[in-house]
Amino acid sequence: MNTTVTQPSSTTNSTVCVKISDSAISDFLMSVYIIAFIFGLIFHVLTLGPIYQQVRRQNVLGIFLLNLSLSDMLFILTMPLWINYYREDHHWRLGAVSCSVAGFVYYSNMYISLFLLCSISIDRCLVVTFPLRSKTHRTSRYAWAQCGAIYAVVITLHIMVLINDNLTDAHDEHNNNDRCYETYPITKAVALFNLVRVGIGFLLPLLVLAVSYWRVLATVGQSPGLSAQAKRKVRMLSFGVIGIFSICFAPYHILLLIRSLVFYSSDDESPQGSYCQFEQKMHFLFSCTLSLSSLNCVVDPVLYVLVSNGVQEDAKLCWRRHRRTQTDCALTAYNGRTSNNPLI
Repeated sequence: MNTTVTQPSSTTNSTVCVKISDSAISDFLMSVYIIAFIFGLIFHVLTLGPIYQQVRRQNVLGIFLLNLSLSDMLFILTMPLWINYYREDHHWRLGAVSCSVAGFVYYSNMYISLFLLCSISIDRCLVVTFPLRSKTHRTSRYAWAQCGAIYAVVITLHIMVLINDNLTDAHDEHNNNDRCYETYPITKAVALFNLVRVGIGFLLPLLVLAVSYWRVLATVGQSPGLSAQAKRKVRMLSFGVIGIFSICFAPYHILLLIRSLVFYSSDDESPQGSYCQFEQKMHFLFSCTLSLSSLNCVVDPVLYVLVSNGVQEDAKLCWRRHRRTQTDCALTAYNGRTSNNPLI
């Protein structure tokens, strides 16, 4: 979360580190968030009922998916604020507190999603690699405790950032900019926090995910009892989760790392200095990578379908009943059947 350097109110835009002028950039970013909002809301509404049924049956994977869905839904509800921000050409008209709250939800959702995807990959690895031994540890209480710990750690860290960050700093009001989390130059504390986010919030989950799915693919490939279709499904799941990391999260964290390293290596933070020139050139690209991360809430429901036979079966049954009776899927009661394939 960026902070600003207090400057006199008479400062002109020529002394601003990064000039964010009215352009087609705002229209493009607004379009990305509109797409993410519409499709994310539709997909989550369609999958929430089937996922809830899995949770009622105390399905461990269903608990992880429900928590991932709830985090995404909370972010989706704040997305109109960001749509309005880009519609106003990077001007936040809603006050400093709403800016900080929107940013808090944005970044909390990002890292809750990362760690929950990491938890799902570990869970799939345990089921495939140690199917008998994992039964005693994979309980609904274990799953709820793990999800609660992820929520508690991520939310606590971001609350600490909010407490230590002046709201008017997060909401850049000098020069009538009215920006929301687009303040330059960053500070040493922010650059250090960015490096921690990259290391612990992205690289560590990516390493765990890569090792987990490498073990899953190796075990499944050597299993003679699985059909070709089941093996193909496991590969789709593995590549799907890795794809979410690569497309939605990797570009943002790579540029975040580069920005922080450039800040530390630069001695001149004046508007005409090398650091501000670099930030000026990277602003559009960095904004695009941030908008890409919002697409996570669109592709997560696709993961739900890939990851669980139970969700697929309940979704199909829900659709058939909806067509036959026009009832709401989320309110429809299903029978107590469970998926026969423990790998998926």
